[in-house]
Amino acid sequence: MASRSLRPTFRRTPRKFFCLLLLIFVPACIFGLYADRQKITYFFRPLWDKPPSPFIRLPHYYAENVSMDHLCRLHGWSIRATPRRIFDAIIFSNELDILDIRFAFAEEKIVHYVFPGTTLPQGSQADPFKFERKQRMAMNVLLRRAGISYDDILIMSDTDEIPSPETLKLLQWCDGIPPKMHLELKHYMYSFEFPVDYSSWRATAHIYSPNTMYQHSRQTDDILSDAGWHCSFCFRHIDDFVFKMTAYSHADRVKRRDFLDYKRIQTRICRGDDLFDMLPEEYTFKELIGKMGSIPRSASAVHLPSYLIKNADMFRFLLPGGCVR
Repeated sequence: MASRSLRPTFRRTPRKFFCLLLLIFVPACIFGLYADRQKITYFFRPLWDKPPSPFIRLPHYYAENVSMDHLCRLHGWSIRATPRRIFDAIIFSNELDILDIRFAFAEEKIVHYVFPGTTLPQGSQADPFKFERKQRMAMNVLLRRAGISYDDILIMSDTDEIPSPETLKLLQWCDGIPPKMHLELKHYMYSFEFPVDYSSWRATAHIYSPNTMYQHSRQTDDILSDAGWHCSFCFRHIDDFVFKMTAYSHADRVKRRDFLDYKRIQTRICRGDDLFDMLPEEYTFKELIGKMGSIPRSASAVHLPSYLIKNADMFRFLLPGGCVR
């Protein structure tokens, strides 16, 4: 009697199917890693990067109707017979409204200089951070031209990093303050409706000496707590958002053309979402995961710059409920 093998023919099918999946899945993973490499890198930052050394946080005491003598002594300092002069030095770009809020009270005292920049040959590229260093060197010249002298206070910060009046009074009236200290600023995004945290530290206050040089980086371990406000991307017009997004310090974050779409930017502002679709820059997984997603809204407009509140109708876009540009 004849017989034939009845070996099933479907056993090879899973192997072919698996190979097909690999051909699809592996290139897709490689493309995904390439397209989102920055986001993936930021997510694993706690594994490859170490946080900077911790600051020495100086308590900040203030209450209304309390004398400066008492406030200075609470900080471990003493009262001066006369106040120091304060020079508030900033490099300004296009933050017109924030500039108004910051300097309206001192408009007649402003000393300014227009940095000429350079014209590059066609097709060549310049190091943008080298250009910024030249701006800061020009600031040193401008400060001397403005008449700064020994024992004056020099604030070094960006336009959107605003020291509070309480902080300035301490710097003016108290003897014994550190010769230089960072200012811890409450960080906001897009407006004062979206408070982020107290991570802003680059602003500094210096007792001026001939060796003082204008910088915007880590300079000391001392930091004065709750010393003001930092309002990032707090613009009135979408054009200004696009300008800053394409500037040298942020242009590398614009990964897709639609990032600059006006409707997308407006939607992201009102949701409190990141304009560049990036993850938080944190050094622990706990902090990173805790800050993922949209920034929670705040309905509080308490303890904000007084000029902002006095002119609330003019600056409605910076207050709760005013996210539409």
